[in-house]
Amino acid sequence: MRTRTRSALALAAAVVGLSVAAVTPASAADTVLTVGSAAGDAVAVGDVLSASLASGTTATLYSSATGTSGVSCAASTFTAKVETNPAASGTATESVTAHTFGTCTSNVLGVLGVTSVTVNNLPYITSVTSDGAVTVTPASGSTIQTTVVLSTLLGSINCVYQAPSLTGTSSNTDNSINFTSQAFTKFSGSSLCFSSGYFTAKYAPVQDVTQGNATVFVN
Repeated sequence: MRTRTRSALALAAAVVGLSVAAVTPASAADTVLTVGSAAGDAVAVGDVLSASLASGTTATLYSSATGTSGVSCAASTFTAKVETNPAASGTATESVTAHTFGTCTSNVLGVLGVTSVTVNNLPYITSVTSDGAVTVTPASGSTIQTTVVLSTLLGSINCVYQAPSLTGTSSNTDNSINFTSQAFTKFSGSSLCFSSGYFTAKYAPVQDVTQGNATVFVN
């Protein structure tokens, strides 16, 4: 009788253990990038992330860090593939495969309109630390480059701007990435191209397209 009782108790304990395991979250992860919440599931390596400009904002490339003369775009979107996503306190990396701009205008004297703004030399590497620091760098031997095509009184001109890297910040408050007055220098173009460009843009919310557009958090 005692043997049977012990066997029954052991079986009951095993059943309870299986039941608990069945309802325990499968992948609540302590990684740099998570989805849904800071305590959510891990963003998987290979996932595609994307974000457009935060509502009510524009992306700008101004001729000075404090000025308002240059190019302004009402639309912009980036797409990136997650390359690494280590434990929190580490640094996650992504490969930026696309970065587009649209609905752009210019208030530069002599410029009639903006034909296009094109990001060159992709992919770029983006690193995101657990404290929210974002750094964008080009591939080895390359440079971050943007070509702005302007329509002017003298015809169409190409203004090419380059930067060694870009730095920004991420925030879990609105799941954003923010770049402020990131300096570019003119690589080529006519005298109508301003000699320096300062890039400002806020992207929000950053979403994991692979996981059903779930919002991305940084830990």
